Amino acid sequence: MASGKAIGEFSLKSITAAIIPGPAGSLLNQVNWEGTGTGFGATFLTTTFVGGKDGTFTLYWASYLDNGDTLNGAGQGTYESVGKHKWRTVNFAQVSDGRRIRAEGEIDLASRSWKGALFEG
Repeated sequence: MASGKAIGEFSLKSITAAIIPGPAGSLLNQVNWEGTGTGFGATFLTTTFVGGKDGTFTLYWASYLDNGDTLNGAGQGTYESVGKHKWRTVNFAQVSDGRRIRAEGEIDLASRSWKGALFEG
C-alpha cells in the first residue's frame, strides 16, 4: 500500500477528545494528539473523524523543530476497523514547506496511541 520513498515514522498519544454534532444528525469525533515524527520534532495535531468503525478524517498540525523552526500542515484520509479497538489509517497531507507526505498507521483506541510510517507523497 505504501507509495513513495519512506522518510520516517510517527508516534502520537491522544490528549483530549470531544464528540460533537455533525451534519444530518451524525456525530464527529474530534481528537487532539501530541507526539513526534521523523523530521518534525514535537508535533501537535487535531483530527476530526466522520463515521463509525470506518470513515474519513481531516487533520491539522503544528510541528516545532529542534532548530527553532515551525512547520504546519493539513490533510485528509480514511480509516477502517482492523480488530478490537484498532483502526488502520491512510492519509495525505500538505506541509507548509511545500512537501506532500503520505502517512500509514494504526490507532489503538484502548491505549490512545497512533503509530505509523511517513512516505514522500
